[in-house]
Amino acid sequence: MADFLPSRSSLSVCFPSCLLNSSEAEQQRKSKEIDKCLYREKTYVKRLVKILLLGAGESGKSTFLKQMRIIHGEDWDRSAREDFRATIYSNVLKGVRVLVDAREKLHIPWGNPANQTNGDKLMAFDTRSGVAVQGMVETEVFLQYLPAIRSLWTDSGIQHAYDRRREFQLGESIKYFLDNLDKLGEPDYLPSQQDILLARRPTKGIHEYDFQIKNVPFKMVDVGGQRSERKRWFECFDSVTSILFLVSSSEFDQVLMEDRQTNRLTESLNIFETIVNNRVFSNVSIILFLNKTDLLEEKVQKMKVIKHSEEALKLALISKDKKLVKLYENLEPKEKLLLSQAFQPGSVLFKTITLHSESDWISSHPEPTQDFAQFYHDPHRNTPSPQKNRIYVQPIGNVPLISQ
Repeated sequence: MADFLPSRSSLSVCFPSCLLNSSEAEQQRKSKEIDKCLYREKTYVKRLVKILLLGAGESGKSTFLKQMRIIHGEDWDRSAREDFRATIYSNVLKGVRVLVDAREKLHIPWGNPANQTNGDKLMAFDTRSGVAVQGMVETEVFLQYLPAIRSLWTDSGIQHAYDRRREFQLGESIKYFLDNLDKLGEPDYLPSQQDILLARRPTKGIHEYDFQIKNVPFKMVDVGGQRSERKRWFECFDSVTSILFLVSSSEFDQVLMEDRQTNRLTESLNIFETIVNNRVFSNVSIILFLNKTDLLEEKVQKMKVIKHSEEALKLALISKDKKLVKLYENLEPKEKLLLSQAFQPGSVLFKTITLHSESDWISSHPEPTQDFAQFYHDPHRNTPSPQKNRIYVQPIGNVPLISQ
């Protein structure tokens, strides 16, 4: 007779739907939904690739994050573009004021003495006023200053000051915007993707961007690189899969905005050494991006023409000839792998950057791509393989990111 009785497990499955009242059945349904949500969340967290963008201030972290957004098909809506328009106007006004001030301090004469009036007008603009609060300048305000800005930018004195920009602090994108004043001066102007990429808005706080590559969830975390913002870095260290460390390779002859004396490359090396030797990141892959190599090339060519000192030119060529990577590799613990890649704005470096543990990699990619296999098994590559993490990179070369 016992053979005909349901087992204990059968009772637990069959009886509740019959014996529970409506309230108890609803509670059981909600409990199952919660369990499903927790399971999905646990699975998501386990598969999540968290990439932390680090580097000194103005190394290009926020621009890289913008590019990732564009690559994955997310555009900015009209409201966001209007905000960037105000930021661009602020960048232009600030940049021209810096050039006017530098011309005077460097004792460079005006090409057209009448531009002294235009210079005074720009210097009288109160960047702390309501119209410029938080780096935002509205269209009607910008258009009031546009004729003066046009005249100043064509003045040989301002152009000479711009050529000596390494001697003072000037945004790298200012020339692009000043060369496009006609577009910026249109009453219905809205920034293009290229304009947004070049708009400079210092990162305050922590910014995250979520996307997927081949059904693998990614989270990129951008935090300000200025000294005042680095205390926030520790808030982002939990469960990091990889660090993308960005270096502005063209800033070898520039000093920090914060103290006006520390070399920017030296500051970057110091930050990198601190990060890679931190025990928190002992099992974290490090990817080094040498950013702004196009600006480096331009700077080196000009240094050759104007015959800079031999020491300065040597430092420039160290950067240009990619010996700069060696400076960072020397700071990397020997058991870790440092993957480096030159990076230019307006180009796509990687179609996919996927990081897994070694066991996950072998099970999910039984046949690694030839490029990856060569990278790892090249006998002339003296860098040891990593202890825990491996890096899969599928390069697609210098494919244009933005059509002009």
